[in-house]
Amino acid sequence: MKDTFFSDAFATMPPEERELYRMTVIMNMPSEYAEELRVRYYRGLLRHAGQNIKIGCGVKIVNPQWISLGDGVVISDRCTLIARGEGGITLGDGVRLMEGVYLDTERPDGYINIGNNTYIGTNSVLHGHSGLEIGDDCLLAQNITITPYQHIFDDPALLIREQGGHTRKVTIGRDSYIGMCVTVLWSADIGEGSVIGASSTVTHPIPPYSVAVGTPARVIRKRGEPKQNRQ
Repeated sequence: MKDTFFSDAFATMPPEERELYRMTVIMNMPSEYAEELRVRYYRGLLRHAGQNIKIGCGVKIVNPQWISLGDGVVISDRCTLIARGEGGITLGDGVRLMEGVYLDTERPDGYINIGNNTYIGTNSVLHGHSGLEIGDDCLLAQNITITPYQHIFDDPALLIREQGGHTRKVTIGRDSYIGMCVTVLWSADIGEGSVIGASSTVTHPIPPYSVAVGTPARVIRKRGEPKQNRQ
């Protein structure tokens, strides 16, 4: 194959394909100028776009008209934001999505609201079937999964996908810290100021200012209690 294959292909490309080609290049370029262009492009499409936002390379935004970004929001490389209805996705001021974060409201009535100055770690996957609300100043480490939905599978005569599922709004209170590789299920809320240990699976509500670990996660102590009272 000759070295000019792609140049020759571009020369014969239809005009509408050339615009798509240029868009693809700019959306994936790591330069500051390309980042500025990405922000300018999405500013005209988003429901709200604050000041000093950053949008990295390879970011995918589906239905930006239902997505709001506060001031100083950082969306790092290869993040995905999918809003499937008007509830959409709201990122408060100073929210940071690290590389590969995936946000999906999943349903037209689903939504995801993330509070001010909250950090979402690399490759975390957050869904909003019946709503996901994360408070201000939370820290979510890498590879966290939050899914407010669980399939019903009681009837072996039916395909699992035909049996529906359980879903509810899931909330995570402000100033919570969720360790790496934690899974939060539909039946669990996390109270304000709580800490969830790495690799835990949260299946039930966690009271405020608790430290919880394990699968299923259980509270082992309260933050701030004297050492002699710890179990």
